[in-house]
Amino acid sequence: MSDDPAVLAELSRVVGEMTRGVAHPPRRIDIAFGAARIEVDWGERPADDRPAVRPAAVEEEDREPGTHEVCAPVVGTFYAAPEPGAAPFVAVGDVVEAGQQVAIVEAMKLMNAVEATAPGRVVRVLVPDCRPVEYGQPLLLLEPV
Repeated sequence: MSDDPAVLAELSRVVGEMTRGVAHPPRRIDIAFGAARIEVDWGERPADDRPAVRPAAVEEEDREPGTHEVCAPVVGTFYAAPEPGAAPFVAVGDVVEAGQQVAIVEAMKLMNAVEATAPGRVVRVLVPDCRPVEYGQPLLLLEPV
């Protein structure tokens, strides 16, 4: 197996798919690059009487009525702009289309595009630039247009 960056990207994509939407996130993920190896440590399963760990929701008083949350696709670091010093992808007041890139979440040296999941006007950016985020954590609020 070569050290082709596409192999690492594919391994990371597979891990993202494996862990997306699970109620009990893995405790540890190891990805080896040469000779490709993925190890996922799920740890103990929570007892049925305990609620599953979920990302913090937007507090009801912080959420605008009728808005739509754009959430982090993976655990990582939130970036509002394509590179340091560049203008952000979107700002409050901008109108976005579904599928338009609105941010980046860096995970394991891979830049994951954050796309609007619905059309709308940006009413609030909930996470400061360069801050860690959890999978499913709300990043932006959009109001329908």
